[in-house]
Amino acid sequence: MPSPAARKAHHPLRRLSGRLLVLGAAAVIAACGGNGYDDDGCSQPAQKDWVGSFMNDWYFWYRLSPRPNPGSFADALDYYDALLYTGTDPAFPADRFSRSESTESFNRFFGDGATMGYGVAVNGFEVQAGQPLYVRYVEPASDAAVKGVVRGDEVVSANGRTAAELIVANDYSVLTAANAGDRLTLQLRRNGVTHTVVVEAKVHNLTPVSGARVVSTPNGRLMGYLMVKDMVAQADAGLDSAFALFRSQNVQDLVVDLRYNGGGLVSIGGALASYIAGTRGFSGATPRTYAALLYNDKRAAANNQNFRFESRGNALGLARVYVLAGPRTASASEQVINGLLGVGVQVVTVGDTTFGKPVGSLPAGYCGTTYSAVNFESTNALNQGRFFDGFDATCPVPEDFTRATGAVDDPLLVSAAHHADNGACPALVASSKPALTRAEKTAKRRAWTLDEREAMVPR
Repeated sequence: MPSPAARKAHHPLRRLSGRLLVLGAAAVIAACGGNGYDDDGCSQPAQKDWVGSFMNDWYFWYRLSPRPNPGSFADALDYYDALLYTGTDPAFPADRFSRSESTESFNRFFGDGATMGYGVAVNGFEVQAGQPLYVRYVEPASDAAVKGVVRGDEVVSANGRTAAELIVANDYSVLTAANAGDRLTLQLRRNGVTHTVVVEAKVHNLTPVSGARVVSTPNGRLMGYLMVKDMVAQADAGLDSAFALFRSQNVQDLVVDLRYNGGGLVSIGGALASYIAGTRGFSGATPRTYAALLYNDKRAAANNQNFRFESRGNALGLARVYVLAGPRTASASEQVINGLLGVGVQVVTVGDTTFGKPVGSLPAGYCGTTYSAVNFESTNALNQGRFFDGFDATCPVPEDFTRATGAVDDPLLVSAAHHADNGACPALVASSKPALTRAEKTAKRRAWTLDEREAMVPR
């Protein structure tokens, strides 16, 4: 793994002590003043004082977290890392979720629906030494997409570092730009031919919803498919258009591809769930709970919040939905699964176990940094939550990174169609579960740093 200093330099999102972080929030609580805490400038002592006060007041695990001397740390970010809960209570694993980042980056993503980078992601979590490293996802509006990089391209080298080096080091930071204008030289192999492409880091709009279409299963069932990549406000229009298509075609089944969805706004996840559940999200005319957000004992009375199912004109009202998922399915996307289960919708997950993040954050900004410490846990209408081990796949299916997501030969979509036709997972899939035990898979997942932006934001 890269050193903390390297992570700090090469990623706009601060990775805490090698752990993954998770975000969530409505809007930044504060930004250098007007935050309820004394603001005497942006000196390091002032910032550390603010961080300590904020964590003591808002942090979900404030009673269990360490209490180090702030004077022992060079800066506020290191002090923040040291305040994170370490897993002393058997009911809760250590905090691998809290994060910090520049307020500029936070506002760009959750306000503008944009991000800065090359737009290339690889299958670093899945690949083993000696295996090919593949491009697994390309942001549609990125420079990588403009330059013709596609999923399934084999990465031979990146900025002179061979794929074998990256895999052995488990270090893919070369694919993360520090600044707009940075360049990445990729040597790629496609259909046996190797070529070189240079991509530039740019600010580009996200494409939160894509691929909406209706397909037929082998037995002739009409099945809607869409990929939801980011739960940002800009997804709302795309969701409505997709479900209008599905409703007009009278689909019998629905596949929602969340395999690379790290989450985002609770309200967008709730909208997606509402389109799926329809009247199942209501008790008579009363909307049922989609997600209850439960804060610490200091904040509960003022801040506990219920997100409820909504009436959506193009809702399908399905009794069953297929969700394509895996270890990058995290936070607010897992909340969709949990929320639907809470109102009796059968959720058939296809792929692999999800990440396991039933908590979220109300970010607070101070002196140009946004702190997304865990502030709440999330439960459904049946008070079910704490899915720290993730949701196991109903139909375990390994990804084939040489196949386009949602294509007719995508193994995950093929397996969902088989289940829709036959009421069971394909026999081959059912007999090919990973050799790792659940405990081993959980340990591996908890040691991993996501490259999706995982978030559960109460807005």
